[in-house]
Amino acid sequence: MIHFHEKIKNGIYVIAEMSANHAGKIENAFKIIEEAARAGADCVKIQTYTADTLTIDCNDEAYRLHGGLWDGYNYYELYKQAYTPWEWQKELKEKCKEVGVDFLSTPFDRTAVDFLEKIGVEFYKIASFELVDIPLIEYVASKGKPVIMSCGMASVEEIEDAINACYRQGNRDIALLKCCSQYPAQYEDMNVSVIPDMKKRFEVPVGLSDHSMGSLADVVAVSLGAQIIEKHVCLSREIENPDAGFSMEIREFADMVRDVRNASLIKGKPTYDLTEHEKNSLIYRRSLVAVKPIQAGEMFTEENVRSIRPAIGIKPKYYYELLQKKAKKSYRFGEPILMSEIEE
Repeated sequence: MIHFHEKIKNGIYVIAEMSANHAGKIENAFKIIEEAARAGADCVKIQTYTADTLTIDCNDEAYRLHGGLWDGYNYYELYKQAYTPWEWQKELKEKCKEVGVDFLSTPFDRTAVDFLEKIGVEFYKIASFELVDIPLIEYVASKGKPVIMSCGMASVEEIEDAINACYRQGNRDIALLKCCSQYPAQYEDMNVSVIPDMKKRFEVPVGLSDHSMGSLADVVAVSLGAQIIEKHVCLSREIENPDAGFSMEIREFADMVRDVRNASLIKGKPTYDLTEHEKNSLIYRRSLVAVKPIQAGEMFTEENVRSIRPAIGIKPKYYYELLQKKAKKSYRFGEPILMSEIEE
């Protein structure tokens, strides 16, 4: 069993979403897994559905998409073109194991869950559009495995409903992904600033399922506390398929992985403690030093004491206090002034 929370405790968990980018060829699917692993992904995700498990073959206008990448598509024909054949999926899981990444899938109905159980998946993903399918979420959660849920379009009440569906099955191993269900997502619509609120409000790990172009949104999300990044990945946007238009090519994905991991390091933790490197830099601060020879018993003055680098004497905050005192000893030019050497 995958210990998902352990995996995200000390870093960013990166999911490479294959979706339809295999373009109907298992060789492409294998290549995406291999290249995603090489680029630094922790996990490769697919989707387990057929056109018949998602919709019906109906030509009514209500079953036709309008606007965006899939403008004019009939739902049934789109899903028929985009799906990942179920007979591939055990082999894809084995390929993931071979290259050292986790295998994850999104089921869209109970038959998909049953199928994924048979091939031994270790955790599940719920898509944004299925977040309101409470019976499906309950069935997934009943398997006792970690569940990641995307929250595109979701209200607070709908997110709570989905979480409670898991809790009713005794499953508290949950993570949420902020998501903008737009393909590609526009920056002004993403509102990743809700991530800290989601973490506090729902008390579960939170990440970003990102459909925007580039990696900027992912870096910003990590800086706000995202622990998971999911991104669609393809071999080339020139390979035609329904998801290519908003997917990252492998080189871009590798850059994104590097950027989000560095962003996590930069974010660090809220502390005023010095790092070891900073401790080594303390010597470059200023301190009080004799800039003229000073005789024992002589007053410290603005002419014979200055605040300069390096930090070999007392802190400059004692400067005005020092000017009212006499030297206990003689000082040569450049000699640091120490607190123990000042007359009371």
